[in-house]
Amino acid sequence: MTDELPELRASDADRERVSEVLRDALAEGRLDMEEFEERLDATYKARTYGELAPITRDLPVGQVAAPKVDMLKRPEPDGSWGSRIVGGEGSSTWAVAVMSGFQRKGRWTVPRRFNCFAFWGGGELDLREANFADGEVEINCVAIMGGVQVVVPPGVEVVVRGIGIMGGFDHREQGVPGEPGAPRVVVTGFAFWGGVGVERKPTRAERQRLREERRQQRLDRREAVRELRRGED
Repeated sequence: MTDELPELRASDADRERVSEVLRDALAEGRLDMEEFEERLDATYKARTYGELAPITRDLPVGQVAAPKVDMLKRPEPDGSWGSRIVGGEGSSTWAVAVMSGFQRKGRWTVPRRFNCFAFWGGGELDLREANFADGEVEINCVAIMGGVQVVVPPGVEVVVRGIGIMGGFDHREQGVPGEPGAPRVVVTGFAFWGGVGVERKPTRAERQRLREERRQQRLDRREAVRELRRGED
């Protein structure tokens, strides 16, 4: 199917599946570090299945499967917390940055346990638009002279249990009550001469909605002032 749809746009989840194949190949000795970094860079730059397919063609389980094109109109997720706790195994379960970086963002599924490692490198895990495999997920971070940043959306409860030696874990977002039905994110791990940050940010859509609300409030105030002046005249 990949050959039939070479220009079909690849999703973040598709790129993550390819990166998992590459990481397995690195761990098994099928790729050296230079080859791994070159292919991983090409993976995250790929925009179509035609660009993704050659990256893992010579590796076990390396064929990139294009999704079926479904012509049926299906309802969009309603954005509620219940609709975002989807079960399953997660679209990505681990990430490694050795003198490099990694990023997970956009529409991806956070597994029950996600492991990441940063050595002289850094990574970002953005959960603002993510789905969750369970009502409680664990982000296990090991940062050695490196750093990991975890970004969560408003409404999510955060618990930080990591240990730092000449490094640390950010506890500022801990203790904020979660919304009913929202997932719980537990951040664990170890930091040595490194750090794991946790911050709470609204999504781009939420920021846009808040800007529109403020703009409408300003317009309403201006109209109220005009009405008052007209009444005085």
